[in-house]
Amino acid sequence: MTDSAAPRTIRTAVVGYGLSGSVFHAPLIGTDARYSLDIIATSNVERQKAATARYPGVRTVHDGDAVLARAADLDLVVLGTPPATHYPLAKAALEAGLDVVVDKPFAVTSEEGQELVALAQQRGRVLTVFQNRRWDGDFLTLRKLLAADAVGKVTRFESRFERWSPAIAKAWKAHATASDGGGVLFDLGSHLIDQALLLFGPATVVHAELRARRADERADDDVFLVLRHTSGVLSHLTMNMLCAQQGPRFRVLGSVGGYTKNGVDPQEPYIVAGGSPLDAEYGEEAPEWAGLLGRDGHLDALPTERGAYPEFYRLLADKILDGGTASKLPLPVDPADAVETIKLIEKARELAGERA
Repeated sequence: MTDSAAPRTIRTAVVGYGLSGSVFHAPLIGTDARYSLDIIATSNVERQKAATARYPGVRTVHDGDAVLARAADLDLVVLGTPPATHYPLAKAALEAGLDVVVDKPFAVTSEEGQELVALAQQRGRVLTVFQNRRWDGDFLTLRKLLAADAVGKVTRFESRFERWSPAIAKAWKAHATASDGGGVLFDLGSHLIDQALLLFGPATVVHAELRARRADERADDDVFLVLRHTSGVLSHLTMNMLCAQQGPRFRVLGSVGGYTKNGVDPQEPYIVAGGSPLDAEYGEEAPEWAGLLGRDGHLDALPTERGAYPEFYRLLADKILDGGTASKLPLPVDPADAVETIKLIEKARELAGERA
């Protein structure tokens, strides 16, 4: 067999090795044989040591510029960096002829997002956004329920990400304003809005409450939004970083029944604890966290579907190896969807009397 006949691997660099790079991107890429994890960029010496210990043979560099200097040896750049860096780094990577994955939020303005989408089309490069929570087990369960019309016509959708985090752990988050992409609306809100749009279609923001509860919060850490979808559904979205008692992750009310789900998807803590996406138990949720389907007095426990974050990179490899933008295969996430999410975030800030 000649070298030209050998299966192609997608030569990949991950920029940023904090939570995003070390828990999501690198483990998913490193366990998919169609990728080679060649470079990890981080200026933190301890993170460099951790990266090389976990991925022998990977090259570590200090920043995105050092990655782009090696563009000729790469196919894909994955950006797990703070939001304010997404636009300039993604633009530079596309201009260097690379395919690009951008972590959420896609950009800090919808204008920047639209510019990146247009540039990717112009350059014929694959561009997508890491909305991994489309593959949360509870969200996959909910999509399956709705497809089966299990609750009838949906009237209200409640979705929450609530945490007790009185201290801001990351230095960049402690200093980031909304214009830098800081705050829970850009962070967890990007997931909640994306999921609501995926389930119920286009929407407008009809109510928005944004507050900063923590003393050192420079953007927002307590947010409540109401979306009105053209389908008629109302979505109530809650995100709170100073929540001592957390509500259900999902509550869906319909014409014949409802679905309530507590707890959060286990994939992130599983990887943090040292597990691998290749493990047989990866993505499986403990039975006691099963959601409840039906009506009060007639409730059935519904086991949660297995979470599937690796699906993002599986779909992306399919797309790239099938010809990239020339392929008719779908992107894991259309970046135009991420632009619509940012537009709703901008509208929410406008309604709440803020200026991003």
